[in-house]
Amino acid sequence: MRDFHFPGRSAAHATTAMAATSHPLSTAAALEILQSGGNAVDAAVAAAAVLAVVEPQMTGIGGDCFAIVAQPDGTLSGLNGSGAAPAAATPQRLAELGVTTLDPNGAHAVTVPGAVRAWEVLLARHGTRRLGEVLQRAIGYAEDGYPVTPRVAYDWSRNLDKLSADPGAASEYLVDGAIPKVGQVMRHRALARTLRTIAEDGARAFYEGEVAEDIVATLAARGGLMTREDLAGFEPLDMTPVSRGYRGLDVVELPPNGQGFIALVMLGLLERFDLASLDPNGTERFHLELEAGRLAYSVRDLFLADPDHMAFGPDAFLAPAYLDRLAARMSASARIADIPPSLLGPSSDTIYLSVVDGAGMAVSLINSVYKDFGSGICAPKSGVLLQNRGACFRLEPGHPNCIDGGKRPLHTIIPAMVMKQGLPHLSFGVMGGGYQPCGHAHVLTNMVDFGMDPQEAIDAPRMFFDEQTHVLQAERSVPSATVEGLRALGHEVVEAPGPIGGAQAILIDREAGTLVGGSDPRKDGAAVGY
Repeated sequence: MRDFHFPGRSAAHATTAMAATSHPLSTAAALEILQSGGNAVDAAVAAAAVLAVVEPQMTGIGGDCFAIVAQPDGTLSGLNGSGAAPAAATPQRLAELGVTTLDPNGAHAVTVPGAVRAWEVLLARHGTRRLGEVLQRAIGYAEDGYPVTPRVAYDWSRNLDKLSADPGAASEYLVDGAIPKVGQVMRHRALARTLRTIAEDGARAFYEGEVAEDIVATLAARGGLMTREDLAGFEPLDMTPVSRGYRGLDVVELPPNGQGFIALVMLGLLERFDLASLDPNGTERFHLELEAGRLAYSVRDLFLADPDHMAFGPDAFLAPAYLDRLAARMSASARIADIPPSLLGPSSDTIYLSVVDGAGMAVSLINSVYKDFGSGICAPKSGVLLQNRGACFRLEPGHPNCIDGGKRPLHTIIPAMVMKQGLPHLSFGVMGGGYQPCGHAHVLTNMVDFGMDPQEAIDAPRMFFDEQTHVLQAERSVPSATVEGLRALGHEVVEAPGPIGGAQAILIDREAGTLVGGSDPRKDGAAVGY
């Protein structure tokens, strides 16, 4: 039991259904759908659509979406709603244009947005409501306004220059050239019109017609190569989730082009250590977690790409012999010196949400525009803020993640599910760009090895490493003795530049007949059930 003398947040407990999102208006939208007879998929899409309006720095209809759906009987379905590079974006064409780096704020970083069609497909396959029905709350907030919450305002405040640089973004996301303040009511009328058109005509209204023309024209004016054919041809991919056991549970992730299997690699390494005997906020626990992360991320950066371009599938990296080879490099008493850095760079953020309905269906869904406000490019007529997921590509010829026409990039956003005896047990996910595999391992080991409930596991102090330098970054809540202990093991440790990621989780406790939820206090949201 937590110490109620200190500020904090209790886990949510309910018996019928629950939603956990990063924003109170999103959680409310999900509950509204559930209480009116909709199922978990209906509620998840409604919540994601609201977040696409009220957390524009994190997500939007110009971004991508991934989801895992667990039926009450344990049947699992995965959907990859990530878009590809434009067909014309070949290495040869980019070289002819003199492109030597993929500017995250440039047109060449914009890939086809996959979220809207992914939402429609999820509803058609697993939902009970039409897309138009579940978009109503999002349309209302875009048209009538929503108050800016504290964490959203904090993120917004760091992006004045980025938003000012694009006329469409400045018009939609600044107020007389200034950042909105906490509590200020914001409206996005161009976005509202687009959402209403999608509600009336379906996803086709986004990928064809005036909205598509606006997106293509906006990018073309900045030298982009996307065409209306690129948009019209997009379809999400059905995916069979990949899983690995961890201390009697089955942890489920989506396969590439997402980095979900990297979380499984980390868990495979950490399972070789007696974590439960350690202090959950102590030096040795963080040292082992971050060393496992540094090793697993080096695997990601060498091999992860569009699966059609990978030499090995996830199973090769989860094989016991391969994990043994990686684990042999780990020591409880010293830092590994020679792990190459990542090229992904500073962390990004996104939104993650989880919903469980009264029938026992669980949905783990994540939606993102990648960096804060994506590319910062907003199509002015439609109000679509475009993601910059293409910045995850490389320009290095021969690398599996080298950019090419029609190819999906390495993707950071990953939903997760945990199964127990073949049935859904925990629907969870962690936000924070590259941090996500490490975050999955951190939150899950908090629960499994240290006995924390979902809220405690989410609240607990976090550390990560700068992916380019491997300098460790500690939240202020990490004990000073832990920081000094890590330095003694050879790590350089600095204070994290901001809170590390965010998370939501819903545990299905079948013995008690209850749902137990947690939502990250690093964000503004809540887990609420009934």
